[in-house]
Amino acid sequence: MTPLLGLLVLVVGFILRINPLAVVLAAALTAGLAAGLEPVAVLAALGKAFNTNRYVSALWIILPVVGLLERAGLRERAADLITRSARLTSGRLLVLYLAFRQVTASIGLISIAGHAQTVRPLIAPMAEAAALRARPDLDAAGLARIRAMAAATDNVGVFFGEDIFLAVASILLIKGVLETQGIIVQPFELAVWAIPSAIAAFLLHGGRLLALDRWIART
Repeated sequence: MTPLLGLLVLVVGFILRINPLAVVLAAALTAGLAAGLEPVAVLAALGKAFNTNRYVSALWIILPVVGLLERAGLRERAADLITRSARLTSGRLLVLYLAFRQVTASIGLISIAGHAQTVRPLIAPMAEAAALRARPDLDAAGLARIRAMAAATDNVGVFFGEDIFLAVASILLIKGVLETQGIIVQPFELAVWAIPSAIAAFLLHGGRLLALDRWIART
């Protein structure tokens, strides 16, 4: 149980709002040392994981680019675009984004969008601008609710869309768990049965997004 101390370090670090990178490294070192590994072995394991998952390096390129675009007025330009689109409401915009996320996730393009690179700089400001066009007096709590719905839309789209893709880790996990219980299924069968769940998630969350428009209208 001692390696679980790494999880404790992670939780405490995030509660204290310490630099996330420092918290993750400290948690990894704590878990490794608690498991009886030498410090050099822990660092070697971290380096191997980083080198194996080379896509992590892309984040160090994408995030500064997003930051520079925001500084150059990306959020403002996105809001201006929505302001000129009279028929595009907050709910309709998020429904379109939900469909985009589910479709792209279902073919394995999970990293094509996300909270940091899409929701924060583009989708949330556009949804806020649409809401403010309908209700110029919308307060800070109302804007926070719209941001939360934008983030939730990304989560729902990816979570229920990715299982349609055969090679996603969750499909392999489900297959492995079922096999331990003597239930043999193929990844294709799991992917097919994920389609009704994805459709149901789209309808349910899409209804919530359209209800958001009605909530804005009567706020």
